[in-house]
This record gives sequence, C-alpha cells and structure tokens, in this order.
Amino acid sequence: MVYPDALVVDLLAPELERRYAARPERLRELVAGHPEAKVVVVDEIQKVPALLDVVHQLIETAPTPRFVLTGSSARKLKRAGVDLLAGRAILRSMHPFFAAELRERFDLELALRQGLLPLVWDSDHPDETLRAYVSLYLKEEVQTEGMVRNIGSFSRFLEAVSFSQASVLNTSAVARECEVSRKTVEGYIEILEDLLLSFRLPVFTRRARRHLTAHPKFYWFDAGVYRSMRPAGPLDRPEEIAGAALEGLVAQHLRAWIDYTDPRFVLNFWRTKSGTEVDFVVYGPEGFWAVEVKHSGAVRAKDLRPLKAFKEDYPDAQLRLLYRGNERLEIEGIPCWPCDQFLERLVPGTDLP
Repeated sequence: MVYPDALVVDLLAPELERRYAARPERLRELVAGHPEAKVVVVDEIQKVPALLDVVHQLIETAPTPRFVLTGSSARKLKRAGVDLLAGRAILRSMHPFFAAELRERFDLELALRQGLLPLVWDSDHPDETLRAYVSLYLKEEVQTEGMVRNIGSFSRFLEAVSFSQASVLNTSAVARECEVSRKTVEGYIEILEDLLLSFRLPVFTRRARRHLTAHPKFYWFDAGVYRSMRPAGPLDRPEEIAGAALEGLVAQHLRAWIDYTDPRFVLNFWRTKSGTEVDFVVYGPEGFWAVEVKHSGAVRAKDLRPLKAFKEDYPDAQLRLLYRGNERLEIEGIPCWPCDQFLERLVPGTDLP
C-alpha cells in the first residue's frame, strides 16, 4: 500500500455515501479532526461530486494534507458541472496489469482469455469473476445511475459493438444491428468511454501524404472484458476473436505505457483509403514507432507491406512487427518480436522494445 497511514473515505459504503451527499462539508470537519493526517484518500469521488468543492477550499488553505481522489466514472462529474480542480490536481490513469508487472506469472494465452484486471487475475474463479464484474458494473453504473432510458437497447448495443473490437467503428452499422438511431449509439459509446470501459483510436494524420480514412477504431479497455462481451458460436471463427483480443491486449499495454511514461505521447493507427493499415502509431517528443500485430505463428512477406508503406511516408519511424511465434527475427530491416516477449519487455519509463 502506497499510503498505509492515509485517512480514507470510502464512498462505496452506502452509509458514507448518504452521509457525505447530505453534508459535503463533513469532509472539512473530518480533516480538521485529524490534524496528523498527511494524506486523505476519497475513493469513488464521482458518487458525491459536491465533495470536489470542499476539496478545492481545503487545498487553498495552508497547511493542508495531500488529497488522493479516485474514481471509475467521469460521467456523473461532467453532468454535475462541478469544480474539476483544473490546474490544482494532477490526473493519473490506472490501467490493468502490465505483463512486466506480473513477470513470471504472465501468460499470454491466459491474458487473452481472461484479461489483466487485478480483481480477475487474482481470483480463484477468474471466468466467473470476470462475468460478474461486467454484469454488476454495468448494472450499477448504467442502470442504477439512470444513464440510459432503455436498458434492453443498451444490452443489444453492447453485444453489437463487441464485433467492432480492433476495427474501424461504423456507428451506422451498429445502430442498424441493435435497432436504434445512430445518435443513440454515439451516446452509448460516450457512456462506455466515460465509464472507462472503452476507447477510440484516431487516425494518425500528421503531414499525411496519402488519402486516409477518417473514422477511429474501437477497443474495449481490457482483452478479458472484450472476450466476456463478445458472443461466440458455431458461426464465429475462433481465430477472428483471438486476433481482435491480441490486438486489444497490445493496445491496452501501449495506452498504459504512454500514461505511465509521458502523456505527451499519443497513440493512433494509420489507414489509407485503399485499405493499407498499420495497427498502432506511437508518436511523441522522444520517440516515433509504428507497430503491426499479427495473430500468426510465422511472418509472411505480405505482413511487412503496411510497415514498409508507412516507412516510405515517415522515414524517421521505428518499425515493429509482433506475431505469435517464438523467435525474435529481423526481416528486411524490420524487427519481428514474439508478442509475449515484446509485452514482457514493455516497461514504463523506457523506450519501446
């Protein structure tokens, strides 16, 4: 534990949530009653947005403890129009486990099936825990908070959008599939993003020399959550599901690496109008990489073509191809890494392997 002696306000406790919602200024009284406390942790701050006003007042007063505010949803804070402490707080994102964090415990096949959420990874029954996490989280945050009027339509949307994992997002197609309007689908996607359950990856357009697609790609924030959401049956190709999970696993690692290393880096993908695509482009003040991910045990000549095309337009970019083989190779000047080895060596604060 980073702050073992912290004064903790856990708003997941219903009685505490009710108490602070009724009188947010109670936090000021709590801090005053514990002058020895150097750190105050407020967990799930979005449950009582008015507490941010109290925190703001307290941090303007010297001496004051350090406040650590955690939350799993930005939607309620946005809707409440509360003081978001701009310029007075440092934003930090927490991600699922890194492969490098797990070290010898990391197993690629396991990560692709159950994801890397700490709650799931450390469970004695990971598959059941993952299903419970998804269903209970959505029930609590979406249904209880009244984020959507029709929970049935939202449930159909969750199934339909799961097919968009690692693909260019076509909101019109998703809307047709779940029989709602395109505007409704756009609202549902914003809900997922506010709940930190998904993200969209924009196209890399800096100094573009070709005609590029305009639509972003869609990813669930964790490969296990994607697998839990994605229906599977006789008509679904296992390699298609596994390929999207692998790309999503790499995406969540790269996002976490950026947040923990230098938020000035940005993560994009590159796709021309003709369909040539590079899965990931990492661009920042001290590095420029293009990363292609292949769910295959061997590297073929055609697998290298998108990276070569990108290199023609961006000679300064460093190229990487990740695949499911066991050997590190260099083919035509392009490093080809086994995906598990790449992820295990992806460490915040260092360059990409």
